[in-house]
Amino acid sequence: MTSSPRCSAAAERGVSAQELAQQFDGEVIGAPERRGYRLAPLHRAGDGDIVFVANERHRAQLVHSAAGIVLLPADLGPIEDRVADRCTQVRVANPHAAFAVLSARFSNRRHFAPGIDAGAWVHPQAVVDPSACVCAGARVGAGSQIAAEAYVGAGALVAERVRIGAGSYLSPGCVVLQDVVIGAAVLIQPGAVLGADGFGFAADAGEWIKVEHFGSVIVGDRVEIGANTTVDRGALDDTVIGEGVKIDNLVHVAHNVVIGAHTAIAGCVGIAGSARIGRHCAIGGGAGILGHLEIADHVTIHAMTLVTHSITQPGHYASGVPQQEARAWNRTLAALRRLGRRGIQ
Repeated sequence: MTSSPRCSAAAERGVSAQELAQQFDGEVIGAPERRGYRLAPLHRAGDGDIVFVANERHRAQLVHSAAGIVLLPADLGPIEDRVADRCTQVRVANPHAAFAVLSARFSNRRHFAPGIDAGAWVHPQAVVDPSACVCAGARVGAGSQIAAEAYVGAGALVAERVRIGAGSYLSPGCVVLQDVVIGAAVLIQPGAVLGADGFGFAADAGEWIKVEHFGSVIVGDRVEIGANTTVDRGALDDTVIGEGVKIDNLVHVAHNVVIGAHTAIAGCVGIAGSARIGRHCAIGGGAGILGHLEIADHVTIHAMTLVTHSITQPGHYASGVPQQEARAWNRTLAALRRLGRRGIQ
């Protein structure tokens, strides 16, 4: 058996159902010695694959799956006999979370040889831990510090006085500019830019005068920042991304924004300057948040919502008009215009 290039040596050895139960404090139903070598979706899993079922809705798909090991919620009812006869169940509290932990174990991305490639450029005044990796084409500026087991991918730019925490991973082509601080176990996807100037200008006699930005970007531990996402440095204070925050691709975080710990932000969100987002929030794709607003903890903002006022209470918030067939929308729009002409508020 050969493993995928994205799979680690752990995948070659595999993992038994009993080992999974011990790792995730679960219970084995079936053959505890059965081993899984790959992670797979239900519809194409085979005997050596590990799959997960998160809820009752997905359980029916097991009937058509040939998976060898299935992670199931501990409180899910019994599965069909014909499924139970051919696969080993591992009952755990949170199958999806367990699957996520396994994905890191089976991935080859974090397995790399330490050292500075001959094709990289590292300033003599930079400090790179011997266990870190700096790939060909990467550039590390003066005064920067790359901590233990960190990775700087091919063509990545780490400017002057940057600090990269232990175990952080900078994908190829990302840009981290002057004085940015990145915590431990942070993942930055390709094309992301951290520390560019914010969009700050002062109007004067019909012209715009640039406001220089003296702040930085501070990124907490275990943050993920998606591909082509931009996080601007603060004007005077810092832009702050709290620990455990997950930011999708193509998100813009403007200057002086503060995002609380463990908040998740989906793709194409725009957050204007000096907005403050609480902890454990979820912001749906394409949402927009105006500047200088405050969002409380535990707020969910639905996709495409425009937030124009501060949100002071936890809960779900939504705006926007769902799509209609074009002729129906034109009639709705005409009716709205008539209401406006009549002065109806």
